[in-house]
Formats: sequence, C-alpha cells, structure tokens
Amino acid sequence: MITRHTTSLLFIFILLNSIIAFSQERNVNYDESKAGHYSLPSVLTSYGGVVINNVSDWEEFRKSEILNSFTEHIYGKVPGELDTMLINITENNGSFLNGKAKRKQVTLTFIKNGKELSADLLIYLPSSNKSSSVFLGYNFQGNHTVANDKNIFITKSWVPVNETLGVISNTASEESRGEMSRRWAIEKIIDAGYGLVTLYRGDIDPDKDDFSDGVHKLFYTKDQDKPGQDEWATIAAWSWGLSRVMDYLEKDNEIDNEKVIVFGHSRLGKASLWAAATDNRFAGCISNNSGEMGAALSRRNFGETVEVINTSFPHWFCANFKKYSNKAYMLPVDQHMLISLIAPRPVYVASATEDLWADPKGEFLSAKEASVVYNLYGIQGLSSTAMPDPDSPVIGEVSYHLRTGKHDVTDYDWEQYIKFAKYNNF
Repeated sequence: MITRHTTSLLFIFILLNSIIAFSQERNVNYDESKAGHYSLPSVLTSYGGVVINNVSDWEEFRKSEILNSFTEHIYGKVPGELDTMLINITENNGSFLNGKAKRKQVTLTFIKNGKELSADLLIYLPSSNKSSSVFLGYNFQGNHTVANDKNIFITKSWVPVNETLGVISNTASEESRGEMSRRWAIEKIIDAGYGLVTLYRGDIDPDKDDFSDGVHKLFYTKDQDKPGQDEWATIAAWSWGLSRVMDYLEKDNEIDNEKVIVFGHSRLGKASLWAAATDNRFAGCISNNSGEMGAALSRRNFGETVEVINTSFPHWFCANFKKYSNKAYMLPVDQHMLISLIAPRPVYVASATEDLWADPKGEFLSAKEASVVYNLYGIQGLSSTAMPDPDSPVIGEVSYHLRTGKHDVTDYDWEQYIKFAKYNNF
C-alpha cells in the first residue's frame, strides 16, 4: 500500500537526485580543499579607505554605504510607498491546542495606483499572555499547511505544484492541510510563552520568474511589465512584505511589537536577513539554512554560487546582480556585511551537516566576520573562534549551530531558537 509518507520519501529521493545531477552539470564544488582562496571586503573600512572604529561613524556613514551597495547591486530598491494598507480581522479569539493557544487571522490589503493585493496572516498566541513576543516568518505552501487546524483558511494564491501535498494545478486544496506542520513547532513555541505569526510567501509574490501577479504590479508605471534594472525582485519583495506585517503588528495590542523576531528557512531565510537589515523594528533575526546570498559568504566556491542562483532563480535578485554571475569577487559587498547591518540586534545563523548546497562553513564564517561590528557596540559577537561540532549550539547575541541532518527546519532548531529568544530577553 502506497501511503502519503511513502510518496513524500519518494519525492525527497527524486529531489535529492535532481540536485546531485544539477550540481554535476554546473560543476558545483563540495570539496573544501577546492573552495579556493578569496579576499573579503572589509566591514570597517569605507570604500574611500577610511577605517571605522566607533559606533557613531558606523551608524552615520559606513552602515548606509553598505546598505546602499546591497540595494543597488543585489536586492534592488523598492520603487515607492503604498497609498494605503487596509486591515481586516477575519477571525479573532479562535482556539488551538486545547485552549493553550488563541488563533487570529488577519487580511492585509495593499493599495497603490488604484490596484490592490491581499495577504493573509495566521497568528497563534499563548492564551495566558496579555502581550506576547513573537516569531514572524513566511511559510512555503500556504497558512493551512502550517498546522492541522481545520479553521485555517486555505490560500487562494498561486502555489507550486507538489503532488505529495495534493497540489496538481497550482491551486491549494484541503488535502494539504497540516502537511508542513513538522516545520512549525507551534506547541513548543506556545509552551515557551511565545507567539507565531506566519503568512504565505506567494501572497506577496509567487516564487516564479514572472512579475505579473505579485506586489510588483502595484508599483508599475505605464507600460511597465517587470521591475527596472535596479528595482526589487522577489527576495526584496518578500522582505518588504515582512515590514508590512510589522506595520500591522505595531497596532495589535496582543503582540509586543518591540520583541518581534523575524525568521526564515532557505530562500525565506535570505528574505528574513534582508528584512532585518533594512528594518530596525525587528528585534532579532533567525536565518535557517539560508545559504548563498543568505548567510553564506558568496566569494567561497562551495555549494551554490552566484552563477547558479542567477541561472536557476533569475527572479530572486535585481537585474543588476546578473553581471556578477561569474564575478562574485567583484561585488563591493559580501554576506558577512549583510549580517553586520543587523547589529547590535541579536542574530542567529543555523546550518545542517548534510546541507552542503548551503555551505555551512560559509554561513559560520559570515557570522564570525560580522561580529567585528557587534564588538563596536561592546557585544562579544559569535564567541566560537572555530566552527562548532554538530549539535553543539553557540547561543549569544550572535548565535550559530550546525545541526545533524538535511536542509530543513526541525524541532531541534526551534528548541535552539527559543533558547536564543530567552537569552536575549525577548
């Protein structure tokens, strides 16, 4: 008898074989001895050669210089602001986990130039709290997949085909309800006194090389059908969406808006880092297996590269980024500088032993290199000088762990993120 579990394992097997075949075709390197030598741009030396040695000069000059470089060369600028955002509470005071958690669902409608787009939030909060610190992050397949909760509205947005989740025509169905719950340790989060806010990535921008059905279209000028060379693509749009959720959270008195930790896994980890770098309202940031153009150093020739990411996912970063496909060494920035933009706010970078595609060592080194900016603020930064052993987390203002296993989010990961939140008094 073929079960849903058997089908899921088969899908994972096929996916892994596809990645291996793709890696061989693209000559992706997984040999540390062949990672090559590289020179990182200095976080604390300006493009004009000025050495930064105090917080004032960092915040007033160097930080904005780095931020502008990331915007121009990688993520792209957001071409304007919304005319307005409408908030509709579609469900309030719902119950979950036998009453331990209260559920809320909210629809945000973005309006610009007479056009609109809506995104649905799913919120779980401890029933015992008057105001909760929360983890905020996107989900991959729709809010209804996050928990086996019959009251969650099924997304009406475009979803990628995934037969194991019952999605065969880019339309979500009841069959996929709760199918990604293993990635969301909701009961652990609630029991620890925290809340969870999530939304489907496709509500903001479907993850495909087509800028016709996401938030970008709201900002197009006459006759425009795709972002300009230096304008936002999908990753920046997802980050923008997280900031719009933050706009709402500032108005919700059940949520402590000064203790919102932005979280993301894989490509959504890339978005969470950019969101935290560009929006100081996020109190902390968690990057789970975010890899290339996430936490990992882009200059390291290991796992996914700039060339591969621009070839496979040309819609993720702005058009200007394409010129660096074979010339990552010419980028004026690297990802340790992205993490440095989050300082002095706490940040957690996590890797997995079998996730070589995401370059665990490159993720660790990036967090380590960014620590020099935390040092300016009198914060230790990442305390480990060498990459820690698997399942030996280093918890602090700058945290890191290398989990045993594959590219995923597990209960073990969430246990560390909760410790991180408590350590930093969120």
